[in-house]
Amino acid sequence: MSDALGFTPDPPVRTKGLKIGAIGAGMIMAECHLAAYKEAGFTVAAIASRTKAKAEAVAARWGIAKVHDTPEALIADPGIEILDIAYPPDQQPALIRAALKAPHIKGILAQKPLALTLAEAIALRDEAAAAGKILSVNQNMRYDQSMRVLKEILNSGAIGTPVFAQIDMHAIPHWQDFLKGYDRLTLSNMSVHHLDVLRFLFGDPDEITTQTRTDPRTSFPHKDGITVSTLRFPSGVLAVSLEDVWSGPRGEGYKDDQHISWRVDGTEGVAKGTIGWPTGAASTLSYASTRTTGGEWVSPTWDTMWFPHAFVGVMEQLQHAVSTGTPPALSVADNVRTVALVEAGYRSIAEGRTVKLSEISTN
Repeated sequence: MSDALGFTPDPPVRTKGLKIGAIGAGMIMAECHLAAYKEAGFTVAAIASRTKAKAEAVAARWGIAKVHDTPEALIADPGIEILDIAYPPDQQPALIRAALKAPHIKGILAQKPLALTLAEAIALRDEAAAAGKILSVNQNMRYDQSMRVLKEILNSGAIGTPVFAQIDMHAIPHWQDFLKGYDRLTLSNMSVHHLDVLRFLFGDPDEITTQTRTDPRTSFPHKDGITVSTLRFPSGVLAVSLEDVWSGPRGEGYKDDQHISWRVDGTEGVAKGTIGWPTGAASTLSYASTRTTGGEWVSPTWDTMWFPHAFVGVMEQLQHAVSTGTPPALSVADNVRTVALVEAGYRSIAEGRTVKLSEISTN
């Protein structure tokens, strides 16, 4: 779908019809994946979760005909062609490996983070390649409408050579209960979106420096609450990614100002905007260019949102790759480099220094 200015905030649906098996019945599956798939006309053939009753309730809501007793039973269902996983990352690798052995499953969409360690992510990448299966990772911020239009603007050269970029988050994510058992929090589960989208926009950085402090609102033990990462790219771009998951007091009588904004300064213009998920609104973008807008600010618009509409593009790119034999837009090999960037951020925190990405092996 294109807006009036000729941009494409939402990619076209080129391929659909493969039978999807959904694993997980929590918020992200029930409110995002399945809502997007229904709107796009994708075929969800079956669902399973840790609790069958919860899976049955979600199936009734979205008209899914088959509910399996366990995720493993769903993976064994010969009618499933695409496996869509929304499960805790410590349990995800076993499900991926089971799907890699199932001859009827042609593609797998894994949740981010792909795994809790870089070594595990690399192993999954290599096992998928050996099995000849397409493994894709749900880095859905790349399908946020403002990010897709920003990428088009950067590719067109409208703002010249990028100089500086920032993502400034002051918003409170929902930390799922399973995160309490991990030793990693914000960088691995929230910042990963921002670090990945910076790679999408500017390529792989040379180095990262990450600093953190605990979040006073998060009651379970953690090290990385509020995080600030500075990245330097080979092109010269300097970028800052801030995740303020505290965002000030929250409670009755306090009018909070949760928001996420972003900005890219270039030699011939500026693009800036907002990410709408904290307030349930559409993301926004405005840009001014000495080359294409006469220095005036232009604001393309769209009616769709990151949640849930970005999930259409994520599932579509996998179905298209399976159906055409072409590489997916979100490949596991590319995602391993995002996991490596997260790993470098954690090393920076632990050692109190800038970490070169050349120090982190993905072989």
